[in-house]
Amino acid sequence: MHRATATEFQMADGVRVWRVLDTGASAWFDAPSMTAGAALVRRIAELTAATGMPHADLRPGGVRVRIGPERDLTRADVELARSLSAAARDLGMAAVPAALQAVALVFDTGDPTSLVSFWRTVLGYEPIDVHGLADPSRRSPALSFHGSRHGPHRDRIHVDVVRPPDAVEAARAAVGQEPFGAYGLALADADGNEVDVVPGDRLSEGPETADWQVLFGAMAYYPVDSPLRASALVSTVAGLADDAGVPLMVDVRPDGVTIDSGKDQWEDEEGSATTRFVSLAARVQAAARELGLSADLTRPRFVQLGIDAVDVPAVRAFWASVLGYAYDPRAFVTDIYDPRRLDPVVFFQAMDASDPERRQHRNRVHVDLLVPNDHARARVDAAVAAGGRVVAETAPSRRTLVDPEGNEVDIVTLPQT
Repeated sequence: MHRATATEFQMADGVRVWRVLDTGASAWFDAPSMTAGAALVRRIAELTAATGMPHADLRPGGVRVRIGPERDLTRADVELARSLSAAARDLGMAAVPAALQAVALVFDTGDPTSLVSFWRTVLGYEPIDVHGLADPSRRSPALSFHGSRHGPHRDRIHVDVVRPPDAVEAARAAVGQEPFGAYGLALADADGNEVDVVPGDRLSEGPETADWQVLFGAMAYYPVDSPLRASALVSTVAGLADDAGVPLMVDVRPDGVTIDSGKDQWEDEEGSATTRFVSLAARVQAAARELGLSADLTRPRFVQLGIDAVDVPAVRAFWASVLGYAYDPRAFVTDIYDPRRLDPVVFFQAMDASDPERRQHRNRVHVDLLVPNDHARARVDAAVAAGGRVVAETAPSRRTLVDPEGNEVDIVTLPQT
């Protein structure tokens, strides 16, 4: 089968709105409502009914489509992208290539085998290569392990994962650790990199929302055996969400559909589920069951990144700029988030200014931000304007920047061949 290079793909007639960030290709199409976006998901399902559904992420503002995320692109992918672009145009949906990016975590270690085993266990991820891990639903950031950089100090970048309670208990038992830390939730890999492994909960006590769990966001996952059946669920959920005036995240994969409120979007100011959201969740559950679908409570997870900082406002401003994120408006949190809610939430914690060694040592963990080639310079400029510095450039395809306290992010583009 003929492989298509990134250049061949992006220069093909009718697919120039698509961008290659890694092995696959992505496009974002604006939509005025979830119902309007679901119409594109339905067209995608019709076009791929015989070959398998690509990844489609429906949001209130549009749809992201990813072709070939697990493999190199082919000529058939070019033709599919052309057809999907035409379908979006027919529906009046404009493409926005600047919306596309991907966030990943990179661990520098002298013991990649041990770290891969630990993180695969605590996150419930699956291997994607010898030293790489990915969320089975490809919703949360991927991890890779390479190189060797050791230090005795606690890193300033860390991970939170929220999973069903049984999965949390199994992970703790498998790694053989008692949780520690301020909240009694932290585990650590062989290099000392920490992760808070948080047990989720039910959305409510009633059976009408039994399919739903609270994993910082309220989520339900339904295995689905065909693109057309998946699109039927998506269309129904989109209509219910629009009618209720409650935004949802609906992610379609070849094997199922995840429905997600987004972090904290299901709760009121006291942290309790709102009546409006519980009512919507119950209607979604009823609709899924009418379609003959049963929830899989083991699949959902939530992953976010935390950064410790002395000057939280300065560090937060840098990361909001480089990631293109928005500030959470709540005064009692430091979260920043992707306005399209496609990439992970990042939050910030105050760090003791009297610990200079921890402040100055180089992290073992850094962020890779994959962006389209034609938008990388704008990201670099925004990050520098927000107080960052460029400290290395590996050809035009990788630039390493640091925030005001030395935490690293690599802005990565796929070299064009």
